Amino acid sequence: MNINDIFSLQGKVALVTGGSRGIGKMIAEGYIAQGAKVYISSRSQEACDETVAELGGNCIALPVDISTVAGCEALASMLAEKEQSLDILVNNAGAAWGAEFADFPEAGWDKVMDLNVKTPFFLTQKLYPMLKASGTPQSPAKVINIGSIDGMRISQWETYSYQASKAAILYLTKRMAARLVVDHINVTAIAPGAFPTKLNRVALDQAENVAKAIPSKRVGYDEDMAAAAIYLAARSGDYVVGHTLTVDGGLVNAELGVNIID
Repeated sequence: MNINDIFSLQGKVALVTGGSRGIGKMIAEGYIAQGAKVYISSRSQEACDETVAELGGNCIALPVDISTVAGCEALASMLAEKEQSLDILVNNAGAAWGAEFADFPEAGWDKVMDLNVKTPFFLTQKLYPMLKASGTPQSPAKVINIGSIDGMRISQWETYSYQASKAAILYLTKRMAARLVVDHINVTAIAPGAFPTKLNRVALDQAENVAKAIPSKRVGYDEDMAAAAIYLAARSGDYVVGHTLTVDGGLVNAELGVNIID
């Protein structure tokens, strides 16, 4: 047994949506460090180009808006022009919306549910032939959906569509896994806790205060997210199917009492 081979992504091709910043960028950087060629996608050409310049030649930008099925088809077509198969798909692109219950708008519901639930399903569908071309019993292709601990427990924030969407993607992961495993495609999920990103402004702007409510007494580091995503994507995750890996410093499974952030 060679432990380096178990966690290697040498020669693998990955696509990380929302890969130009935040959790997607953490994952892309980790994959590249392990030897993968990583395509990143986001709506912003500028953001993608900045990340490519930072992460180097094994990072390739495919900027496209994937909030619609047409956008998912466009991204799949763009990738198919460059690669014959796809080893790893990380469905990370997401959105959030906060508003009081009485004022929560339809736009805030539809935008979040579309990008957080519909997009991962239809992008995986459109990339299914490329994933199937990669997967074998000895080396399955991987689909990793990025959920949230807000889909596993109630948050104090009035982010109704976000919490509903993250609960949905975790269950959708199980249903997709049950179907795609027969084609040697493993579907799993990661449920991040408090990582300081633009999507999680509280963890970004109030890290010390947020850390007080976390059993591990700190917010997540880039390496925490990269390591979890590498584990699921590499040989190490070949026998993991339908599971959600919670990466949250203990908030879901080791928290005592009610989580209140002042």
